Amino acid sequence: MKYANIKYYDVANGPGVRTSLFVSGCTHRCEGCFNEIAWDFDYGREFTKETIDEIVDSLREDYIAGITLLGGEPMEKVNQVELIKLLRELKTIYPGKTVWCYTGYTYDEDFKQGARAYTEVSDEFLNLVDVLVDGKFIISLMDIRLKFRGSSNQRIIDMNQTRKNNEITLWEG
Repeated sequence: MKYANIKYYDVANGPGVRTSLFVSGCTHRCEGCFNEIAWDFDYGREFTKETIDEIVDSLREDYIAGITLLGGEPMEKVNQVELIKLLRELKTIYPGKTVWCYTGYTYDEDFKQGARAYTEVSDEFLNLVDVLVDGKFIISLMDIRLKFRGSSNQRIIDMNQTRKNNEITLWEG
């Protein structure tokens, strides 16, 4: 897996100060995408153990709220398999830090066993995510007034409450 960028001290992609990892590779190719360069799976740098160590180290300060995964597409099958290693380590070392993940896939359609984004690590991956912003960016539904999403079809799902309630529960922020 490759990644396009890492932003430390990011305040735009989730609440509080965060580290944001922009992975490479996306098959959605949404019109008007803000990060079209990251569609290419070969764009950027290799995601290595050293990369994981740098990200983990970036979260050590108490004022860092957590990590945000975006892209490209973190939930592309090949990316899930690599990112799960990072999530396991983060949740072990920093159980109180939040994980936000942006995906163009739809939670209740694309992550069921046999669905197009489902892998052997999808269930564990989603169990380690605190907030999932799902749905493709649709330029005709773009609204710059929306908080933490680009188009009105996208949902901000509180994954902890969703698991607890056994139904999709939106993040109240």
